[in-house]
Amino acid sequence: MLTDTHAHLDFPDYSADLPEVLARAKEAGVSQLITISTSIEGSSRAVALAELHAEVSASIGVHPCHVDDSPEDILTPLRALTKHPSVVAIGETGLDYHRAAQDATTSSGRANRARQALFFEQQLELALETRLNVVVHQRDSWDDTLSILRPYSGKLRAVFHCFGGSLEQAHSLLDLGFNVSFTGIITFKNAAIARETASKLPAGSFFLETDCPFLAPVPHRGQRCEPAHTRVTAEALATLRNESLETLAAHTSAAAAEFFRRP
Repeated sequence: MLTDTHAHLDFPDYSADLPEVLARAKEAGVSQLITISTSIEGSSRAVALAELHAEVSASIGVHPCHVDDSPEDILTPLRALTKHPSVVAIGETGLDYHRAAQDATTSSGRANRARQALFFEQQLELALETRLNVVVHQRDSWDDTLSILRPYSGKLRAVFHCFGGSLEQAHSLLDLGFNVSFTGIITFKNAAIARETASKLPAGSFFLETDCPFLAPVPHRGQRCEPAHTRVTAEALATLRNESLETLAAHTSAAAAEFFRRP
């Protein structure tokens, strides 16, 4: 049994064939999926999908790249959605300094970074209030992300999704009580650091994800990614760790179930 802990099933990429996508996931042994939200509207769509499909749970939140096109008040609609039994986490939320709009040398970039930080902190507070864990997006913002998150260590748990950092960085997160999650990036030729990290972390500290429709693993790179590809990533990681697929599936799914409080 595998778990895809980070899929964007509400994206238009799946509007034409979601039932077939879910059927292929089941055939590949992916029996649990967390659909991750990036906006207020997407959060509502994620909850609706979880209502329709028993294997799907929802994480609700506003992605840092969507803060400028989000309403001033994100907490009221998100707080209402947390009451739904299919909601298992807050996010994805965090900081993303990768794009030109986040350039701190411009006034618009500084304003955007400030809004990202505000929304990140608001969603962390909502997680504390609702006793949910948090799905964190971090891109080119390591120090600032940790600065905001560190005071929450011991109060809530967070998973750094799509982790591609060093073993030292991963252990700094584990020391704070957080987790990491690996995508199909570990199958890419230029991902030696991520592979080394994934091969050496202790069982129970990390999950599997696709981040679909993005980041399809080799040999599907360049195509639309989907939850069934969790198995491809799992097979590659099991080989790296010299584990059986069954062993890897068992400890990653158990860790995900405990984090997201799924049976």
